[in-house]
Amino acid sequence: MSLLFATERQVAITAVRRACGLTSTVFNKLVKNETLIKGDRSPVTGKPLSSGSFVTLLIGSDVVGDFSAQAVVNTILSRAFPGDPIVGEEDAKDLRGDSAEVTTLRNRIIDLAVENLAGELGLGEMEEWGLGPKHTHTSDELLDIIDRGTYSGSSTGRAFFYVPVRL
Repeated sequence: MSLLFATERQVAITAVRRACGLTSTVFNKLVKNETLIKGDRSPVTGKPLSSGSFVTLLIGSDVVGDFSAQAVVNTILSRAFPGDPIVGEEDAKDLRGDSAEVTTLRNRIIDLAVENLAGELGLGEMEEWGLGPKHTHTSDELLDIIDRGTYSGSSTGRAFFYVPVRL
């Protein structure tokens, strides 16, 4: 096996493995799930929140899994490669509201991400990547880490791309 990009490969495998475990948990564990349809991705059918954004809460698990998985993947990538930007699918803007619905959704997302990140280390996983029972992650920290995925790209340098695929 080539040592070129061996660390990147192991980090990627870890991030994908953790994200898959999390989304399986979302699928199997949550009976009544929330889906967030953000104003920038849907017709304006939701109720207005602060600063003019719109949110609609529907039954489904996509958004819980998407946000939680991005928090996990971005945590691992950010800890392993702190100087590398991340291009992700989500930002945490709509999770920062104070309404009861947004608070419930945010808490569910954060709880799932924290539970996943705090799981026992698997083969090839490193504590330095923010993993394992010794690590604690706050809600604000995980919202900020989701927002690390807002890099718009560049013609130079290296970046990680996170795009969930639904089958």
